[in-house]
Amino acid sequence: HAGRSVCAWGRQHVALVAFFLPPCLTSHLPAPQAAFAHLALAFRCDTFTLQQRVQVEKRARDAAEENIQEELGQCRAALERLGQSCASAGCKETLEQLQHNLTVLAAAVERATSAAEKLGAVHQEARMSRAAEVMVQHVENLKRHHMREHAELEEMKRLIQQNSRNRQLAETQGAASQRSPPAPVLQGSARRRVSIAVIPKQLL
Repeated sequence: HAGRSVCAWGRQHVALVAFFLPPCLTSHLPAPQAAFAHLALAFRCDTFTLQQRVQVEKRARDAAEENIQEELGQCRAALERLGQSCASAGCKETLEQLQHNLTVLAAAVERATSAAEKLGAVHQEARMSRAAEVMVQHVENLKRHHMREHAELEEMKRLIQQNSRNRQLAETQGAASQRSPPAPVLQGSARRRVSIAVIPKQLL
């Protein structure tokens, strides 16, 4: 019953994530960004349901351990009843060996339970490692995007400053040309006297 409840809760959790974040909402995003969005929502849902899932898993583990201990107790009781009705030395030796095997089996069950918890922790670590890799990749993409936008912004600032300096220089040159006096114009008589003065004497 506990195992069925855990499976049902897992299906509800997957359905909850799929309901809140359908694929159509992230189909237009790049692959790392879409994966990051799915992971972010999954982490929020996990945080929201964490305590409830911990209680469900704990009850399932306790129920499984109780069932195993109950089975072992019944085996010990059966061996004790057999020991009371067994009189031969060979039979008693066999019963003692069976009791020892039950003790070893109980210790093995405890070790298996501990190993299963460690294996579950390792599986969870592997899943978290993949999730962390997706997050790191998303952060690296954000950093590259930020650096590209920063470079474009700096280039735009440089062009704006250059255009501003060019406009100020053009305005300064235009104002200076308007303030300067016009060039003097020579009279016609003066031009003629200069022309006659430069004619050689032998031609006069």
